[in-house]
Amino acid sequence: MSKIRIALIEDHDLTRVGIRTALLQKADIEVVGEAANAAEGLKMLKMVQPDIAIVDIGLPDKDGIELTREVKSTANGQQLLTKVLILTLRDNKEAVLAAFAAGADSYCMKDIKFDNLLEAIRVTYNGNAWIDPAIARIVLQQAQQNPQKLESAFVDTKTIASNPDYVDNLEGIQPYTLTERELEVLQLIVEGCSNAVIAERLYITVGTVKTHVRNILNKLCADDRTQAAVRALRSGLVG
Repeated sequence: MSKIRIALIEDHDLTRVGIRTALLQKADIEVVGEAANAAEGLKMLKMVQPDIAIVDIGLPDKDGIELTREVKSTANGQQLLTKVLILTLRDNKEAVLAAFAAGADSYCMKDIKFDNLLEAIRVTYNGNAWIDPAIARIVLQQAQQNPQKLESAFVDTKTIASNPDYVDNLEGIQPYTLTERELEVLQLIVEGCSNAVIAERLYITVGTVKTHVRNILNKLCADDRTQAAVRALRSGLVG
């Protein structure tokens, strides 16, 4: 089984060492690089090209949001495929939305429990967004207040440019396209519940939840759970 290759970009030595030490205890994770600032971090990412970069938002030379933007952009014909997991003390709306607009894949608070950090890493590695429950409330509140603005943080502008009916199609999603069970799962996704919590709430297995989530993403043409939640709120599928 291939390991999840992680790089750490964090200026606080104790925090970085603590995360590295904890991650190295897991057989399916490998820490392949570390950096204490954005400049060194970007060079390191280009060299080792990890699966996931855990990035502190408050770096000394450049904030993690700008670094994320650079990681996600094409530089010199080379586009990094590294996913970015933001780790921060900031839970204000501006920082959260700016991070996702820059292309961050997941967003965690620094006081996150280690088991939850592991879940965030694995969810991110599998191509989905993981959002700290405290952050999820901010994201979903913004979705309810201004869903089109938030949607732009998750949708590539090329998608809209190449498909002018995109927004109309989104607003035309009908409840009957999802089964009753899928709507129940979608409601819990919107509330920020993990697969394990959804399974417990609905008295089904985690495997069954994963199947429902996959079907929901396909039907809503969403890339991840967060995008599905935004589209569900915007289209009125859930409240």
